[in-house]
Amino acid sequence: MKQGNIMTTNIRLAGFVFVLLAALMLGGATGAGTLIDIETGAVFSGYNDVRIPGKGGTLFSLSRELSSDPVAYGRLRAGHCFGGRHTVSVLAAPLRIRASGRSASAIVYAGQTFSAHTELSSHYRFDSYRITYRWDPLRRERLTAGFGFTAKIRDASISLEGGGRTSVKKNTGFVPILNFRLAWRPVGRLTTLFEGDALAAPQGRAEDVFAGLTWRLGRRVSLKAGYRILEGGADNDEVYTFSLFHYAALGAVIEL
Repeated sequence: MKQGNIMTTNIRLAGFVFVLLAALMLGGATGAGTLIDIETGAVFSGYNDVRIPGKGGTLFSLSRELSSDPVAYGRLRAGHCFGGRHTVSVLAAPLRIRASGRSASAIVYAGQTFSAHTELSSHYRFDSYRITYRWDPLRRERLTAGFGFTAKIRDASISLEGGGRTSVKKNTGFVPILNFRLAWRPVGRLTTLFEGDALAAPQGRAEDVFAGLTWRLGRRVSLKAGYRILEGGADNDEVYTFSLFHYAALGAVIEL
């Protein structure tokens, strides 16, 4: 196994261990304020533009030259609130999109050249593991607002295959992001929720934002439904990749 592959594998394993250990720590604190947030639904591709390498590669789209169908997804968050205003949570949010089609022009991608009109298939993977701290300076009976920081481990890869050729670009790294949450309960058991992680910098940007409603079924369980947007990318000599995904989201929040 090549050294680069070994390093990528080790970082990926570290990400899984990171989330597992944090979840175990939270599990040890089970009690009032501990919650499990389960979300599922469908993901729809918006734009998904790729050029690898960032200088010298061919700019093409995984959602225009190629096409992809909506796919099911799942994500899981575990968190614990302490001191009334402080929350620590961990999140596992995998994403896998497959695309296929033919490009009208040749594509130079990650060291390989794919001829025009070749039947191509692609596997886009963007797995995200995060730990978040949030402080809620505003906490009232019907309105809560807070902000914080998220440490994110990104484990991503984009493969392109066709005409007897296969090329894969992998990217694993750490990204710091700002976190925010706004919840307003206008009536009874209904709450409007706006929350997410977002940050923009000269090197790129990342946004993962949910807007929707929650409905409290009982003292410990709430259902949620809404729209999630995942957008961002990077532009440098190594990679150019910017993508947008739309989520139709359903879920449940369980308080332990």
